[in-house]
Amino acid sequence: MTSLNDLPLRDTLVGKLPYGAPQDPVPVSLNVNENTHPIPDEVVDDIVRALAEAVRGVNRYPDREFLELRAALAGYLGHGLTPEQVWAANGSNEVLQQILQAFGGPGRSLLSFTPTYSMYPLLADGTDTTWIPVARPDGYALTPEGVAAALREHQPSVAILCGPNNPTGTVLDREVILAAYDAFDGILVVDEAYQEFDAETETAIALLPGRPRLLVSRTMSKAFAFAGVRVGYLAADPAVVDALRLVRLPYHLSALTQAAATAAIRHADTMLSTVADIRAQRDRLETALTELGYAVHPSGANFLLVDGFANPDATFSALRAQGILIRNLGIDGHLRITAGTEAETTTLIDAVAALGPGGAR
Repeated sequence: MTSLNDLPLRDTLVGKLPYGAPQDPVPVSLNVNENTHPIPDEVVDDIVRALAEAVRGVNRYPDREFLELRAALAGYLGHGLTPEQVWAANGSNEVLQQILQAFGGPGRSLLSFTPTYSMYPLLADGTDTTWIPVARPDGYALTPEGVAAALREHQPSVAILCGPNNPTGTVLDREVILAAYDAFDGILVVDEAYQEFDAETETAIALLPGRPRLLVSRTMSKAFAFAGVRVGYLAADPAVVDALRLVRLPYHLSALTQAAATAAIRHADTMLSTVADIRAQRDRLETALTELGYAVHPSGANFLLVDGFANPDATFSALRAQGILIRNLGIDGHLRITAGTEAETTTLIDAVAALGPGGAR
């Protein structure tokens, strides 16, 4: 049987592994930061009607520029954005990939501060962009001085600041973004996949005027409970959108995707009604785990990074055997847990408590 080693793979991909998080059909799945609340019935009905109408025209290609969806996204984001400042693709991963296709590539580099989203280096590999990881300080919170120093030293082509950061949940201060933008001449991406769960920090979209190299990436997967639809989007200067149009595939957003996303945005308030409950379950989980003796990192997202597990691998396996799936990221002593529904959170708390101090050995 042919293996990867038998193929003329690009040198930059040799020995690499694809993205992979377990997808077990377990009763309590809290490992990939999905919104565990289902879409409300009235929104489902409107989306189904929109899809039925769209299906009638799928013998033709969809709107290549998806203008209706871009207008809807601009209205949702506010801050005076126009459709010309908004872009979308099949998940924010594709948005980020298109950014690297346009502004990265051979002889260019991508910098971010680790630990952070595991797709960043994979996207760099896939576009032949050199990956530059810079370790976060203790506690994981970035400082303007530290970020600016790293960017001045490495002068990357593209830098990504994730806020709230995945997997740590750390919020991203406005001063860090401003310091980063002024420290180098490349493209600065602020990845706001979890922004809706952060009730305290203003979106970086407010910083866009006068900063043409600042890009703000978002997703409908998390707060909008749209992970299975695959819609990510971006706000930026219109010139950046023009650059992404150079590298996108023709008709990259299907008519069905456009119809579903546009209908969902019509019901933004209803779609986002679960956010407060998810925050409450996140805070409840933090309190319970702290009382059990674990150290929980502050989080502005819909998940927690938890320290204090004597054997993360054993705890992960013990919970998985009980039908509870969380995320083992290979960080010493740590596991990441998504905030679920009230029932899911209760099940998780009871299971961790039953394992005893420090979790399974």
